[in-house]
Amino acid sequence: MNKILSCKNTKSILYKKPNIKSERLKEMVFGEIFIKLKEHKTFCYGFTQYDKYYGYIKKNCLSINPKKNNFLVYSAKAYLYKSNNLKSKTKKFLYFNSIVYILSIRKKLSQSNIGWIKNTDLRSLKNIKKRNFLENIKIFKKTKYLWGGNTIDGIDCSGLVQELMKNKLIKCPRDSKDQEVFFKRSVMRKKVKKGDLLFWKGHVAIAVNNKECVHAYGPAKKVVKVKINSLISKLTKKSLNLSSIKRPL
Repeated sequence: MNKILSCKNTKSILYKKPNIKSERLKEMVFGEIFIKLKEHKTFCYGFTQYDKYYGYIKKNCLSINPKKNNFLVYSAKAYLYKSNNLKSKTKKFLYFNSIVYILSIRKKLSQSNIGWIKNTDLRSLKNIKKRNFLENIKIFKKTKYLWGGNTIDGIDCSGLVQELMKNKLIKCPRDSKDQEVFFKRSVMRKKVKKGDLLFWKGHVAIAVNNKECVHAYGPAKKVVKVKINSLISKLTKKSLNLSSIKRPL
């Protein structure tokens, strides 16, 4: 029988095999839902609810969440407080896109199922609009490149696209090859605008205007903003031709 669980750690890794030395597929953050299909020793096998990504995760990273989470972390890091007092700040925090259950909202802090959080770090799920997914892109400025990463500690090209869309409750696959297929509307290079996705084999970048794009780039070892034409030229020299441009919204 399938079991609905949630990530109980600040972040947890989804692996390709039931071994921490196997390939890192992606990261889950606090509150994200995982559907367990079976167990394998100290691992659970199943898929993440948001994008149906299959893999293995350590059992001790998951828990049963009886409450229906109702708020999303909207800042790079939301620090936890011991009480309804700004002087009670702890070293513990939640990453961007973590999901929590808010029990009560006070003037500056809200009480969640894991501690008190500043109201400015939260957004109610019911108030989030599915548009302008680039609103919080500055959060990932100069974030280091990490294969399978989904947080400000490290992120890859498709993870960057997914996290920005997830923050607006927009469905988006995890891998660039699947994103290219999932988003149907194609556009020509001369008509590129903010929010369009540029795809190459194994890579994706996000246009921030008609001339520039942002991407998590392995050779640069971080998230960078570059000229679109310059990137196309650079990757073409590496035998990677622009395969498509898609408009997700």
